[in-house]
Amino acid sequence: MIPQEIIRRKRDGDELDAAEISSFIAALAAGQLSEGQIGAFAMAVWFKGMSRTETVALTLAMADSGDRLQWADVDRPIADKHSTGGVGDNVSLMLAPIAAACGLAVPMISGRGLGHTGGTLDKLESIPGYMITPDADLFHKVVKEAGCAIIGQTGTLAPADGRLYAVRDVTATVDSIPLITASILSKKLAAGLETLVLDVKVGNGAFMVDRGQAETLAQSLVEVANGAGVKTSALITDMNQPLADSAGNAVEMRNCLDFLAGRKADTRLETVVLAFAAEMLVKSGIAASSDEAEGMARRALSSGKAAEVFARMVSMLGGPADLIENPDRYLARAPVAKPVPAARSGWLAACDARGIGVSVIDLGGGRRHPADRIDHRVGFSELLPLGTRVNAGEPIALVHAADDAAAERAVAALAAHYRITEEKPELTPVIAGLI
Repeated sequence: MIPQEIIRRKRDGDELDAAEISSFIAALAAGQLSEGQIGAFAMAVWFKGMSRTETVALTLAMADSGDRLQWADVDRPIADKHSTGGVGDNVSLMLAPIAAACGLAVPMISGRGLGHTGGTLDKLESIPGYMITPDADLFHKVVKEAGCAIIGQTGTLAPADGRLYAVRDVTATVDSIPLITASILSKKLAAGLETLVLDVKVGNGAFMVDRGQAETLAQSLVEVANGAGVKTSALITDMNQPLADSAGNAVEMRNCLDFLAGRKADTRLETVVLAFAAEMLVKSGIAASSDEAEGMARRALSSGKAAEVFARMVSMLGGPADLIENPDRYLARAPVAKPVPAARSGWLAACDARGIGVSVIDLGGGRRHPADRIDHRVGFSELLPLGTRVNAGEPIALVHAADDAAAERAVAALAAHYRITEEKPELTPVIAGLI
C-alpha cells in the first residue's frame, strides 16, 4: 500500500476499494502515516465524498483497528443509543437504565462535551467516585449484572478514530458526512452492538441546523450501520431549545434523578426518552409494537425498577450507593444562585439554544481547551419551555454560578438568548421524523 496513491485516487474522485481503505486505516492505527498524509486524506474525502460502499468499508476498518467487545455470556439483546449532541440533552442517563430494566443490555460508550454541547461523561463525573474508564472486566461485569454501564471510550476501542479525529479537528474537515458517520459508528461496532438507535438533532442548538442536513446525516448513519450488520434506525429531534429544564453537569444529574423518580412527566424530555426506549425495545425484539414498548418503559419508571438499575450501575462503578436517596449529600451546589427575570410580559417564543450552551461554558461548566477543568456545580436550572406565558420580572430560569460577578453576567446573557412575543408561538414537535 502506497499512502500517497490512495490519497491521489481519492483526490481525483476515484472510488476506493475495501482493501485500499483497510490498508490505509491499518497504517494510520499503527502510526505509520504522517499527520500530513492523514490530513490530505481527510481533505480529499471532504471535497470528493465517499460512496455508501466506501463509507461502510471505512467504518469497518476503523472498528477493526482495535479491540471488539464480546457479549456471548450475556443473555440479553445488546443495544445502544447515540446522540449527535445538544443542550440540556441528558437522555442517555435515563434511557440506559430504563432499557436495561425492560430486558436489554446497554454497553453505552459516551463522550465529553464538544463545542457548545454538553457531554454525558462530564455529567457523570459530578458523581463522586464514579469511574468513567473502568477496566474491561469491570465494564463487562456491570453490563451483565446491572444491565447497563455508561463509560468513556478506551484507547483500545477504534483507536484509528482517535487519531483521525484529532487531525480532522485542526484541518477543518470535521463536517464531512462520511467521516462523521465512520467516526460515530466505528466505536459502536467495536462495542459489539446488535441494535442501535440514533438521535440526530436539528435546530439552532445542534451541529446540524438545517432539516435537510440532519436527514442526510441520519440516512448515512442508518444505511452504513445496517450495511455493517447492526440493525439501526434514527429519530430526528428538535434542538431549538434545551431539551431538559437544566443545562450544566450536576444540575442535569439532579434532573436525571428527578426524572427517574417520576417528577419530570409530561415534558419534552419525557417524550424523547420514551420514544427512544420504545424504538430500542422494538428494534431488539423485546416488544412487538411501539405502544407495547412505551408501556413497558413507563412501568419501569413508575415501579422504581429503572431507578434501581441506575443506582446499581453507579454503585458498581464506584459511586455512592445511596445517590438517589441522598443527592444533596453528593452533588455539589454552586455557591451563588440567581433568578433570570423575564424582560417583559408575553410568551416565550424562541431562544438561542447554542447561546445557552455557550453561556454554560462561560460559567465554567464546559471547556474552551481540552485541558480545562470543569466546574460541575454551575449551569442553569428551572428553564421554562418555549410556549410558556410569563409576566415581566417573573423568573424564566435559575443561574448557578461560582461567584456574584459570574452570576450577573450569566443572568444578562440568558435573558438575551430568549425572545418574548405578544402572540403565542407555534412550536415544532420535539420528534421531527424517523429514518
